[in-house]
Amino acid sequence: MSLYLRFAACTTLLTGTLACAAVAAQGYPSKPVRMLIPFAPGGGTDILARMVAQRLSETLGQPVVADNRPAVDGLVASETLVRSAPDGYTLLLVSSSHAINPAIGRKLPYDTLRDFAPITQTASQQMFLVVHPSLPIKSVKELIDYAKAKPNSLNYGSSSNATALPMELFNSLAGIKTTHIPYKGSAPMLNDLLGGQINLSIAAAVSALPHIKSGRLRNLAIGDSKRSTILPDLPTIAEAGVPGYQAVIWSGLLAPAKTPRAIIDKLYQQTARIVLAPEFKERLVQLGSDAVGSTPEQWSEFIKTEIEKWEKIAKIAGVKAGD
Repeated sequence: MSLYLRFAACTTLLTGTLACAAVAAQGYPSKPVRMLIPFAPGGGTDILARMVAQRLSETLGQPVVADNRPAVDGLVASETLVRSAPDGYTLLLVSSSHAINPAIGRKLPYDTLRDFAPITQTASQQMFLVVHPSLPIKSVKELIDYAKAKPNSLNYGSSSNATALPMELFNSLAGIKTTHIPYKGSAPMLNDLLGGQINLSIAAAVSALPHIKSGRLRNLAIGDSKRSTILPDLPTIAEAGVPGYQAVIWSGLLAPAKTPRAIIDKLYQQTARIVLAPEFKERLVQLGSDAVGSTPEQWSEFIKTEIEKWEKIAKIAGVKAGD
């Protein structure tokens, strides 16, 4: 075959492939879409995922069905996505654990950067340092003093490594030791915290705020480097006596690698439009979160940066997979 004919054949094949992808995107979705949620129902990630799924159902014209897979800090949900067909009918709303898992050296059945197609970061959520009201602790300083006076007497709950590692960073920077009690989601962790079975947590705002407002949890500080819009009098952990502390929990939407770019773009445009709509943004603020709606490229770069960031923090705090 002549060079010209080969070029023409390749051009025809490429054009046909692009045309098929475009047609697939135009007809997408033609059936229900499954959104995997890596944590138990009732937690912060679950609440946000269901808010997004409901509105995506409306804009896409097909049901977007929530499917909770709460196990191993999101590993089971992530592996389920990787093994799914790259056709846009299975999606995953991840949290910070998606970057923390490789950062702490956890053995994963997938490559965090290679095996996923980023769609958009949906939100950045505040985290609060909260204690059970039965504790004689009303400030970060009192917490540190109490923990130093009674080493290993306090235990903290986490719903994933996305909340455990921020607490371990606090322990490291404050020079204290507390015992880690892991849970499969925010809801069961908060149930035990509210019942006094555990003492404290650095919890996601979405799930913790109702209990803070009711007085069933005592809020000591916010994890971010800036104060909360809805709780402006609450100091940051850094302001309250732990310089250099900063942690938030984020969420975003992923598809399997090799999902057609036209479908990724459609999902990005629809999801970003949803989370950046004034009414949705205001709802997120009330839940202690900020809307993001980044491009697939921005979201991909953010994940890379987060892995690098938490690798450094894990080394400082002495945290590794299996702890």
